[in-house]
Amino acid sequence: MTHSYRYTLGSRTFGFRDLAELMAKATPQRSGDRLAGVIALSAEERAVAQMALAEVPLKTFLNEALVPYEADEITRLIIDEHEPAAFAPISHLTVGDFRNWLLSDHATPEVLQSIRAGVTPEMAAAVSKIMRNQDLILVARKCHVNTAFRNTIGLPGRLSTRLQPNHPTDDVNGIAASILDGLLYGNGDAVIGINPATDNVAQAIKLMKLMGEVIEKYEIPTQSCVLTHVTNTIECIEAGAPVDLVFQSIGGTEGTNTSFGFNLATLAEAQQAALSLKRGTVGNNVMYFETGQGSALSANAHHGLDQQTCEARAYAVARKFKPLLVNTVVGFIGPEYLFDGKEIIRAGLEDHFCAKLLGLPMGCDVCYTNHAEADQNDMDNLLTLLGVAGCSFVMGIPGSDDIMLNYQTTSFHDALYARRALGLRPSPEFEQWLIRMQIMRDADRHILHDALPEPFARSLKALPGGRA
Repeated sequence: MTHSYRYTLGSRTFGFRDLAELMAKATPQRSGDRLAGVIALSAEERAVAQMALAEVPLKTFLNEALVPYEADEITRLIIDEHEPAAFAPISHLTVGDFRNWLLSDHATPEVLQSIRAGVTPEMAAAVSKIMRNQDLILVARKCHVNTAFRNTIGLPGRLSTRLQPNHPTDDVNGIAASILDGLLYGNGDAVIGINPATDNVAQAIKLMKLMGEVIEKYEIPTQSCVLTHVTNTIECIEAGAPVDLVFQSIGGTEGTNTSFGFNLATLAEAQQAALSLKRGTVGNNVMYFETGQGSALSANAHHGLDQQTCEARAYAVARKFKPLLVNTVVGFIGPEYLFDGKEIIRAGLEDHFCAKLLGLPMGCDVCYTNHAEADQNDMDNLLTLLGVAGCSFVMGIPGSDDIMLNYQTTSFHDALYARRALGLRPSPEFEQWLIRMQIMRDADRHILHDALPEPFARSLKALPGGRA
């Protein structure tokens, strides 16, 4: 059931066709919504839409589906798995009241954890639209989400990193060199994750074996992942490959995920296959998802929704499968969806807030493409803000430049900066390994050893013509 919304400001009355249009018009400005034709036509209309949205009861989102229940398995997932008991403490609130409550001292980390299953993605998206950046940061910081596989991710005061040793030809020597470089900066506790240049089962298995050998040889308390399609990973598992995490890019509508070549049943099959391997040592969160504002629009599967609401709906998919890691690749899709540094920063904070509120271990690929109106200073700003907000993990890439995917993100030393500036630490198991390996000389001050650790030095000496 849908109905229109009206708001009177002075002598003028503004009308909004339905909840989807109200949500879109209330969204802070971004290029993707302009491209989709759903953006507010003026700052005044946007402000009015935000005031109107603030008066909408949260219960409305349970009765007025933005994407039809009958036509979309993500909508069915959201509605069917909603927990009324968890929703009860906030069920009387409007969107505006919900914002005020989230910012209050009543919304402690324990209370926020207790209501997670009662908050739908649309509720999270709606409240984010009427929040300032500092609001998004403050509330996200109170949302503690811990996951585990070979180490523990998301503990308060911790910032993990994905070591991303991509190579344009999947050269094993180049990948190994990047892994070594990253480890020496204290990177890699979230995952050592490779985007393969050649995406097939045989190549994925080759890269999995490479990372598995490194992790086993040096007894690194971390996990590996080849970011290949979920169906390829299932085949890798069937072939006996050392699969730690199953990866898939996900979207917030069934049509988006169909364009990606999977559905919820595919993810369930992959999760069970990975769990059957029992490779985790301290936990069994085996899934890794990536998201990004604009994916539904690029697949022409956005159903007239704004891109941030579609993005939040993807978090229902992620939440279903209890992942170890989720991250938004916030500026990766390009300026058609997030035009400049300001839009990228806002989207990164929105995505992190919504995901954490819904109970996800959210990280962020703090990134941009070279044709966006953004630069590394914008990424420094977003990295710092996310560090304050309690972001679970960020990326670590040599020199901030992914030479395979051709985009700019955060470097190994950027993560070291964030840890030093904000007093954050790696995951506890990984931190102890850094100390034991004599990579970290002073863990409290994040000071690295000058000398190459002896185990790595021995390995380099063993190479043809090698010397440490």
